[in-house]
This record gives sequence, C-alpha cells and structure tokens, in this order.
Amino acid sequence: MALAITTDNIQELIDSGKPLVIDFWAEWCGPCRMIGPIIEELAEEYKDSVNIGKCNIEEHDGIAVKYSIRNIPTILFIKNGEIVDKQVGAPPRPVIEEKVKKLIG
Repeated sequence: MALAITTDNIQELIDSGKPLVIDFWAEWCGPCRMIGPIIEELAEEYKDSVNIGKCNIEEHDGIAVKYSIRNIPTILFIKNGEIVDKQVGAPPRPVIEEKVKKLIG
C-alpha cells in the first residue's frame, strides 16, 4: 500500500535512507486516478527497497509548492535527499517501474 505523504512525515521519509517516490495527485484529476493503481502495486512490490507514496496536493499544497509541482500527476524520484528523476503525466506502468528500478540500482 502506498504511503500517505504529508507535511508531517515527508522529511522523515526523505531522511530515512531509502529512496522515495512521490506521486502528486488530486481527487478530481482523471489521469491521477489512472496511475493510482500502478502506484499502489509498485508500493507493495518494492516496499523493502523504496518508500512509495502519494501526496494529495489539495491537502498538502505546501509540499507541491516546495517541489514546484505545476501539473498533476507528477511523480518525483528522490535519492539521498535529491530529486534524481521526474515524470509528468500518466505513463504506462513499465515506464514508472523502470524509473523505480533505476532509483534502487
């Protein structure tokens, strides 16, 4: 299950030593709903090596502002506290999974 990324836990997740994947989304966003199940599946499959979570931009807009999220869905890939990759839009699962694998490797 994907983590709920909030203003209360984001820094702890960044500092955890594990890579972090954040899916920025909103309830009204159709493409966000399309990739939601993919994010959930990847979170379960890679839970031992990567923290994967979702950040609702309407509830935690400060995080979206901090990372200059202008379009959703946007997925950030963070390693050692640095953004190493970014995906804007709703790509198919293999594209997202490849980026997760690169993050681990």
